[in-house]
Amino acid sequence: MGLLVTAVFLLNAVGGVRIGLLHRLEALTYDLRLHFSASRAVARDVVIVDIDEKSLAEEGHWPWPRDKLAQLLDTLFNRDHVALVGFDVVFAEKDRSSGLPVLEHLARGTLKGDARYRAALRTLRRRLDYDGLFAQALKGRRVILGYYFTFHGENRARVNGMLPSPVFPAGAFHGMGIPFAKATGYGANLPVLQKNALGAGHFVPLPDVDGVIRRVPMLVEYHGAYYESLALAMARAYLGDPPVIAGLPPGGGGYHRLEWLKIGDRKIPVDGRVMALIPYRGGQGSFRYFSAADILRDRVDPAALAGAIVLVGATAPGLMDLRSTPMGAAYPGVEIHANLIEGILHNRIKARPAYVFAVEFTTLLMTGLLLSLWLPFLSPLKSTLATAGVLAAVIGVNWAAWDANLVLPLAAPLVMIVWLYALNMGYGFFAETRAKHKITGLFGQYVPPELVAEMSRDPDPFNMEGESRELTVLFSDVRGFTSISEGLPPKELARLMNEYLTPMTQVIHKHRGTIDKYIGDAIMAFWGAPLRDDAHARHAVLAALDMQTALAGLRSRFLQRGWPAVHIGVGVNSGAMSVGNMGSQFRMAYTVMGDAVNLGSRLEGLTKRYGVEVVVGEATRRLVSGVVFRELDRVRVKGKDEAVAIYQPLGLDGEVDAAVAEEANAFDAALALYRGQRWDEAEARLIALREAAPENPLYTLYLERIA
Repeated sequence: MGLLVTAVFLLNAVGGVRIGLLHRLEALTYDLRLHFSASRAVARDVVIVDIDEKSLAEEGHWPWPRDKLAQLLDTLFNRDHVALVGFDVVFAEKDRSSGLPVLEHLARGTLKGDARYRAALRTLRRRLDYDGLFAQALKGRRVILGYYFTFHGENRARVNGMLPSPVFPAGAFHGMGIPFAKATGYGANLPVLQKNALGAGHFVPLPDVDGVIRRVPMLVEYHGAYYESLALAMARAYLGDPPVIAGLPPGGGGYHRLEWLKIGDRKIPVDGRVMALIPYRGGQGSFRYFSAADILRDRVDPAALAGAIVLVGATAPGLMDLRSTPMGAAYPGVEIHANLIEGILHNRIKARPAYVFAVEFTTLLMTGLLLSLWLPFLSPLKSTLATAGVLAAVIGVNWAAWDANLVLPLAAPLVMIVWLYALNMGYGFFAETRAKHKITGLFGQYVPPELVAEMSRDPDPFNMEGESRELTVLFSDVRGFTSISEGLPPKELARLMNEYLTPMTQVIHKHRGTIDKYIGDAIMAFWGAPLRDDAHARHAVLAALDMQTALAGLRSRFLQRGWPAVHIGVGVNSGAMSVGNMGSQFRMAYTVMGDAVNLGSRLEGLTKRYGVEVVVGEATRRLVSGVVFRELDRVRVKGKDEAVAIYQPLGLDGEVDAAVAEEANAFDAALALYRGQRWDEAEARLIALREAAPENPLYTLYLERIA
């Protein structure tokens, strides 16, 4: 039996069979090694100029006018004397915020004959051409722009903007069969900006199958040519623009794989798909951050930035540039590139070349034969000691290779050793009888007891391993919680939160929801896992409505105790999400992540802006029947071309108050007029709605847009 297990693992190593669990565990062991070996020290030579919430509050919503970006560059180069600036942002569309297109339209139309107007426009044109001002700020400076590629499966092959020159021309690797990441489209910068910048690099980190970003393609193939990443472009610019040298193994012999790229005296190891492992230094904050607002307003000591490599990027949650990485589930995308730049410059990129499968095969063969033939003759105690010794030897050799910047497979040897030991000790007999008891231990803290009992009847389909599912996520947050917490003693605040969270959790459990976590005053829950639920979207929406009903009953009790009234906003969204047990060696949690989760959080943040208690995403709305909704708006989501509709659930069919339904119908009519650009009629209806409900900011919001 042990030899059979060894044979299965050997087949997995050579690709004869694919054991998905081993690949997921390999990713996990890689992440653990990263955590153990992370330096945790803050890097000094690469800094991040952060478009954070503070910057958005002081300088306005994103995107900013490009004259402001020109000012940012002038400050960084002229005052702070930075060495290099890179943008983890793409400038694909013209900046029309100055109003210049409107003025030029007037000059061609109604004011065509007004000489004074045309003369004044000629004088103003240069100052109002924000793209021109930004391009002038780029000219002659060491600035690298960012752009993105799109790939098969993203349902688009659109092109926009101007690509930089490729680092390798079309046909450079023809006939070698190297499986580059092949793009089908791109979103690049305006030609006037690209032509004035020193260069550009793509900022596309391709996630692994579990949705976690561990690698970045150093080269992406598009129409036969090969384009460098943002980190590679910035490292080259910092080193004086040396050419990229492709590292092919000597001799050939039918083996054609890039094993490294070289720029100057820096060697960048790459894997079989020409991707480099990201050398994470630690969690978020491993690099110095400076708020963009502080740079623009001269609140940063120039000495702190002198000679630095600067990455301009965003960490504000609303800008949706937070990624799942081994170091955190919401890691800033800009810091991914910072880690890679710093790793290239200091030769810290770890190698995982295509030939490591031979090392894995040899390790599996030797340990498998040793344990299969040796363990049956040992006592239980000696078997345990022998297995522990072999495990320690495998881990020790693997760690030594890791220290030498070579990544060797670890999960398969460890799992095989454990399997052989378990077979020898008769562990399989006990595993089946213990399976049902484990369900409560695994999921009892997340799901209600009724669901645990239901899962225990057939425990086989349930585990905490990561997978992708169509789920629905809910976020709720107490409005004005900072003021509430400042107005209550700590013990009173704790009692208030317990009184609030308990009934909210009961509502979620009543509707078959899974509690993900409590984040201070916020609640995160999801539906559809671990127990599959075809009505996950409906259950989540009903839970959101019942939470508001339950909260109304709580307010009177709170007032009797002298506590402030509590109001919450709830965001609900559905879509494909990664769900499973995620975290670190110190703490794991059964949780969800993905773009649909991020959008759900954003929807919760929109409730106050639109003056509603619950905001539901378009995907959820499509899945739910039997509930009355009204559309609120369409909002732009990062990474998507089309805006996403958002809705307010009003109640179950047949149970919505007539006055509420009439108001919703009136707003639907006003919204149709607004989108049809029949401004006067829309304005009249919105004014009537505002007069009927002056406390509702939704109507004021649209009236301000019309004005």
